[in-house]
Amino acid sequence: MPESGLRQRKKQRTREAIAAAAAALFAERGYENVAVTDVAHAADVSEQTVYNYFPTKERLVLDSDDEFLARLTTRVAQRAPGSSPAAALRPEAVALLDRMATIPAEQARGGLAYLVAVSPAVRRLSLEISDRHAAAVAGIIAAAPDGPGPHLARIQATALVAVFQLIIDEAGRRLVAGEVPAQIAAALRPVAAAALDSLDGWLNSPPPASTVPASTVPDGRSRG
Repeated sequence: MPESGLRQRKKQRTREAIAAAAAALFAERGYENVAVTDVAHAADVSEQTVYNYFPTKERLVLDSDDEFLARLTTRVAQRAPGSSPAAALRPEAVALLDRMATIPAEQARGGLAYLVAVSPAVRRLSLEISDRHAAAVAGIIAAAPDGPGPHLARIQATALVAVFQLIIDEAGRRLVAGEVPAQIAAALRPVAAAALDSLDGWLNSPPPASTVPASTVPDGRSRG
């Protein structure tokens, strides 16, 4: 294997080791009670190495957020003609729940869903990230040739992203209540499907025809 490939694999292993150490500590102590130095010690790396891979403590919780956002925007941008953004995002919701179902119960306590439920700081962070996702998806929706104006696009995108926020919030609540990830994923699949089906119907419906007030004529002059 070329030396560059070996370096990349080593970097990926280091990144995964740091992320795993952080998740284990968050599960054991809670997000607020873990410092970056603790993560470095648990991962057997220097504190600077942690910062090289995760510039802030928050990024240790949101390790895959950039990739997730890229998938959301790509699915919406590359959706088939006549397909709504809700239909385009359905596979991403299914994939999120499929991944959730495979997480060991003890590991889930260090993940985003559980931390959102028990940590006000992570809850705020999650809502900020959802707002960023909505803004990005809104830009894609508004840029389509037949897209709505920016304000309606933002409303549509906010509703779409809210489905994923609901999955995270409800998963966290159920984890705290003692349910296991596979059980939670099974319960949330029909919930997510129903929400996206409803949004699909809304986004595929034709816009209402504009109306002209009865007190005016087409040129806008008042009658009488």
